[in-house]
Amino acid sequence: MAKRKRYLTATLADGYVKTIGPTAAPFTHYWRIVADLGNGRTEVFWGHAKSLKEATGKRAATEEAARQRGWAGYAFEVVDLVETQGPPERA
Repeated sequence: MAKRKRYLTATLADGYVKTIGPTAAPFTHYWRIVADLGNGRTEVFWGHAKSLKEATGKRAATEEAARQRGWAGYAFEVVDLVETQGPPERA
């Protein structure tokens, strides 16, 4: 029997909303890195994970990436994914 497809939504502290899906994968958390490259430039990296431990494990890799790439700074966030009814409305 095929797994049921669902949509998952993450809402970050700054109000950004990310919806992924349809997916049958057992994702539980969304992570985002906003890297400050200097000179007013930023770059965003994101992903989803099957556990809080897996998602927060990205922090050590982020610290190493910041050193290797010479980032001026970065913000690392992890939030829960919540199952939603469908894709977001498009304006």
